[in-house]
Amino acid sequence: MTIRHHISDALLTAYAAGSLPEAFSLVVATHLSLCDDCRARAAALDAVGGRLMEEAAPVALSEGSLAAVMSRLDRRIEMPARPARRADPRAPAPLADYVGGRLEDVRWRALGGGVRQAILPTGGEAIARLLWIPGGQAVPDHGHRGMELTLVLQGAFRDETDRFGPGDLEIADQELEHTPAAEAGIDCICLAATDAPLRFNSFLPKLVQPFFRI
Repeated sequence: MTIRHHISDALLTAYAAGSLPEAFSLVVATHLSLCDDCRARAAALDAVGGRLMEEAAPVALSEGSLAAVMSRLDRRIEMPARPARRADPRAPAPLADYVGGRLEDVRWRALGGGVRQAILPTGGEAIARLLWIPGGQAVPDHGHRGMELTLVLQGAFRDETDRFGPGDLEIADQELEHTPAAEAGIDCICLAATDAPLRFNSFLPKLVQPFFRI
């Protein structure tokens, strides 16, 4: 896998600081599981953060804090055995925990033109979704009211900016207007996250947008 499009410094810093919404963190974590270069950058940021914590002035804990933590650690909670999941190379570990195994087992919802989506259970206002786009099919042209992260898991798509293949991450902001189209052949599967509704340019996508939370 040759990854050409990576996480920006700003996103990686926010991820290391724990300030990203869960939906965006899921996309970043999934990319990190695929990309050696970004994992190394993330490790460097973690080291810097650890150094800053070491040099920070100590703060006194409230009375009884240590005892409360230790009592929680002493509790033994018996969790039911989880059935073994069938591995799916298109769903790296961070994503597999959200989909429960294989992408074929996901509850997909048709959007039209063969395109399907599955919204994932994340907290906060940002939304994470899986998109399944048939080979050769295009997504309606649109802009963005916020940020959109799109990580390719299978296949590839092209838009006005470049080609994005497995492991590539596209970062779209309010300045980008594009018409992503899956390459002919293998279907394109992506993990995407948005923090605001898309801005469609044609009537029909605008009409159905509230029903599909896009």
